[in-house]
Amino acid sequence: MTAPPVIGIVGGSGLYDVDGLDDRRWIAVGSPWGRPSDEILHARLGEAELRFLPRHGRGHRISPTDLDNRANIDALKRSGATEIVSLSAVGSLREEHAPGDFVLVDQFIDRTFARAKSFFGKGCAAHVSMADPVCPRLGDVLVEAAARAGISLHRGGTYLAMEGPQFSTRAESALYRSWGCAVIGMTAMPEAKLAREAELCYATVAMVTDYDCWHDEHEDVSVEAVIRVLLDNAERGRGLVRHAAPALAKRRETCFAGCHTALDHALITAPEQRDPALLAKLDAVAGRVLNGGA
Repeated sequence: MTAPPVIGIVGGSGLYDVDGLDDRRWIAVGSPWGRPSDEILHARLGEAELRFLPRHGRGHRISPTDLDNRANIDALKRSGATEIVSLSAVGSLREEHAPGDFVLVDQFIDRTFARAKSFFGKGCAAHVSMADPVCPRLGDVLVEAAARAGISLHRGGTYLAMEGPQFSTRAESALYRSWGCAVIGMTAMPEAKLAREAELCYATVAMVTDYDCWHDEHEDVSVEAVIRVLLDNAERGRGLVRHAAPALAKRRETCFAGCHTALDHALITAPEQRDPALLAKLDAVAGRVLNGGA
């Protein structure tokens, strides 16, 4: 048995305004990796325990490149989160993924270059598998929840994570389409990688706001256009959370996909060679295996 389900929700500043939330408490969580984007909202929806983290901080204060993803994931785990549902605004790279649609991503291409991407490093090396970066169990629940909420959700697709904060050039957009990518955004990486290292189930729901700049029959992406759709998507995102949380709370066993045991064979550095200072920072992320001497 693993810890009882606690669902971490990472997304926009208004995502936590879900109808029916009880016991709402904003709690500051310190992290040895840096400063999380904001306090974490502890709340309950029926029997589901939830932890909301505004990815960019309330009021959208933090640019994608400046997000401290390690601090965010670490803080969520310290808050008890066992699974993470990530919602993020994206541009569509496919005709069939229209603004207002949601895409349940199952793969990523990481083109970011200015972000810390691992909790591990000099003093404790580790390698986790990212072959299947999204938890299929969370995916099943989210598909069912979207259907109940009346949300147009496409299951499957590759998320191209770009550095930003600028939007794509036309040449970049065409290149990513030629790679078979479905959506493009700035926040899912290294978030997904760090969630895997922290042994958290993880799924990304990409909320389409625009067609990037490749579509000849639609205006180029702009902040004004994005915000118009973003506001509508936020309401649907809250509906998705409201329908998914009760089902996610029913899990009783360790994730069958191995998310909760991702570090079982990942640590490479011999125990006697591990850096005590780094191990101290890993107490939440990797405490399960470090305390067991793995």
